[in-house]
Amino acid sequence: MKTRRSYALTLVAAGTYTGLMFCWFTLPAYLPTIRAELGLTGTEAGLAAGAVPATYIPVALASGLVIDRVGAGRGLAVGLGIVGLAQAGRSVVAGFPGLLAATVLLGVGGTAITFGLPKLVSRLFPPDATGPPSSVYLLGASAGTASAFAIGRPILGPAVGGWRPLFLYSGLVVLTYAAGWALVARAFLPREASDGFDQASLMRDLRAVLASRPLRLVVVLGVVYLSVVHGLQGWLPTVLEARGFPSGRAGRTTSLLVVANAAGVLTVPSLADRYDARGRAVVACGGAVTAGLLAILAGGVGPLLIGGICLAGAGVGGLSPLVRAIPPELDGIGPRLTGAAVGLVFAGGEVGGFLGPVVIGALFDLTGTYAAGLGVLAVGGLAAVAAGLRLGV
Repeated sequence: MKTRRSYALTLVAAGTYTGLMFCWFTLPAYLPTIRAELGLTGTEAGLAAGAVPATYIPVALASGLVIDRVGAGRGLAVGLGIVGLAQAGRSVVAGFPGLLAATVLLGVGGTAITFGLPKLVSRLFPPDATGPPSSVYLLGASAGTASAFAIGRPILGPAVGGWRPLFLYSGLVVLTYAAGWALVARAFLPREASDGFDQASLMRDLRAVLASRPLRLVVVLGVVYLSVVHGLQGWLPTVLEARGFPSGRAGRTTSLLVVANAAGVLTVPSLADRYDARGRAVVACGGAVTAGLLAILAGGVGPLLIGGICLAGAGVGGLSPLVRAIPPELDGIGPRLTGAAVGLVFAGGEVGGFLGPVVIGALFDLTGTYAAGLGVLAVGGLAAVAAGLRLGV
């Protein structure tokens, strides 16, 4: 019964991730329209589109430390409330400065959700059983992203009268959900003890997460995971079109990456927890990333290419829940420091998320081919293999 209730709470909490990702990706979904209406330059549009992940780099660790003190229940409610306010605020902006400021604010709220959910799971489940519930909230995130493009842009936006009403109403819905989650958390989650915000306790926790050698290995996994996710998802349609794929076929083929990613999210953590083999799962996922990218490089336009896309997608999909589920299991971290630990993973990982697409583009400019950039991502898969062999989990 307790496990059933824990999964029910995780499922309700996953709605906070759905709300975050829907709000996050309504901007990319509507970017051409917003750019034209606000008169944004290409650089300004790119900065606005990349503002949320960029926010994670300086804010993540501090946000994780705060989550460890206020608890997952309140942290998720406050974070989602900030997201809702920011989304509603974006509906009334008149130009680039306002749009950028509101999007950065959305990113700040998003960090509380990204780190609050692993914190919640670490409180509800034993350390060796956090993989499957991590998959639950990651599927909630995928649902939000997919809905922004598949429902928000083509259906909801036209129905309510454009991007501004969509941003306003979705922000209000998210605020309502934040209030509802706050009531659920208050009723069903146990109160968490807090060390307070005094400088001594903050510095103690900061030293603890920075000194953890296994956690530094998980940071490596975060860099690999986010560099491949952002790099491959961002450039794969262009790579395929460069090989002669029509744009429509390139888009449909790229969707296989998303499907394979979801398959990895669903299957890898469950198998790893069932066989007590998280380290081996990391090694397998890193190997799949490398093998998949090499197959994409060598596959031309045939079956080897398709297999490579699916293999790389499943590998990076498996890494996604593992980088969130492993920290609570580490000595010196545990459930108490899960927020700060996952914050450190994403503070480092988002550097990879930023550099992944940049490296592919820069190396294309230097070499005239996408092979060099994809090769760098493939080496990253080997780094994940090496980290998995040394993790000891």
